[in-house]
Order: sequence, then C-alpha cells, then structure tokens
Amino acid sequence: MNFVTKGPEMSPEVERVDPMYIQIARHIRDQIRSGQLKPGDPVPSTRQIMKDWSVAMATASRVITTLRGEGIVIAQPGRGTVVADNVSQTPRDHVIAMRKTGRIYPDGERARIVSADLVPAPEQVADALGIDAGAQAIRRHRVTYRGETPVSASTSWFAGELAEAAPLLLETGRIPQGTPGYIEETTGRTIAAGRDQSTADAATEQDAADLGVPVGSPVTRGRNWMYDQAGEVIEYGEYVSAAGRWKCYEYAVQD
Repeated sequence: MNFVTKGPEMSPEVERVDPMYIQIARHIRDQIRSGQLKPGDPVPSTRQIMKDWSVAMATASRVITTLRGEGIVIAQPGRGTVVADNVSQTPRDHVIAMRKTGRIYPDGERARIVSADLVPAPEQVADALGIDAGAQAIRRHRVTYRGETPVSASTSWFAGELAEAAPLLLETGRIPQGTPGYIEETTGRTIAAGRDQSTADAATEQDAADLGVPVGSPVTRGRNWMYDQAGEVIEYGEYVSAAGRWKCYEYAVQD
C-alpha cells in the first residue's frame, strides 16, 4: 500500500488505486489506440476478461459497458464486441503506437505524402517552431486513408535546419520508422512531451480536396507540438479529420 504525505505536520493519506474495471478498460483502450487492436477486431469477452484478470463477472461486464459507452467498441450480432471503425488516433497515439509496435498507423490505414518541401514559415508556424517568420521550414503534407476512403489530412512542420541532418524529410517517400524515429536516429533528439489542441470547424477548399467532402462540411481541426528532452519543439503539426471520428483522451484529477 502506498502513502502520500501532504506536509510535515499532517498524517499520511492512502494513495487510492483505480478500480479494476477502470484498469482493464484502460488496458484495452490503449491496445486500440496503439493499433494493436484494429477496427473490426474482437475485444476480449467478459469470460476472457474474468480468466485473464481474475475478476468477477460483474467487473468484466462493467469493462465492456464502459468501452461501449465511450463509443470505441460496438456489439455485432454473431461476433460479440468489436472495435468500432470511427476511432481516430491523436498525434500522441501515433507516437505511442510507434514505440509499442514499430508502426504509426493501424492495419487498414495508410498515409500518402502529398508534398514535402522547404518553404518560408508562415507567422503561426514560425512562432510554434521558435524561428523567425519567413525563415525556411520543412513542410510535409499527408492524407490518411482507411481502405480507399480519406479520413484525415495533416501537415508537419520542422525547422529548416533539419534538412541537412534529415534529408528524407524533403522526400515524399514513406519513412519506415516514422518521422519521430527518423529524427531520433539522425539527430539524437527524442520526443519527450507533446501538446494537442482541437476545435470544431468547417472544411476549407484544401480540406475538401483532401477528404473528398463538400466545402463547409463539419470537421475537427487540430494542432500539436512535439517537444524534445530539452523542451525545444521538434515538430509542429496541423491536422483535420472528417466528422464522426472519435478522439479519446484520458486524464487524472487530483486535489
């Protein structure tokens, strides 16, 4: 049992452990977000959960109920409970998936690099990267497909100085280890932290071209920052997803 002391004059408090159903649900959720379980794959049944985790039927049932309530699994007649096909990975999920599985995208999804070039950094991009406005920046624009359907588009930005050390960033060919892994190999800079923002928005002409939706359609727009060990921005990204794709976040609330 763990204890937390709040001050020299105060008694220690017992550190509470999450209930078992939350721990098990988190484990399955992480498998889905990392791509280990892909859309359409069956998730463990209540009987399997009981066996693997040594818990009661009521606990195992609550696990499945929790995941169904989040919309990331669905019941299919004759198949049981399977991963839903409308779960979208966040930039954080891509990094975690790369580290856990060696792959950034789950089975059934692929990305096509539409362009990769060196351009003057717009003001917002320059601010995000910590470089002067108009300084050279690497821009990589991609569209992600599930099957043949485009589901999201994103643009990654890097300081132009990386072009010499990591020249593949300026090529439209796929980088097998992903850009974070490639940058770590070529520069030694590792992603240590990240920050995401997202908002509801209407599709622009560029979004419409990438996603095959009408201009003005509802989309989720986001941006993210990836920081290295020294707290410097390695990558700044902007992305847009088609409507109807859930993004999952998890956090703890403490006094």
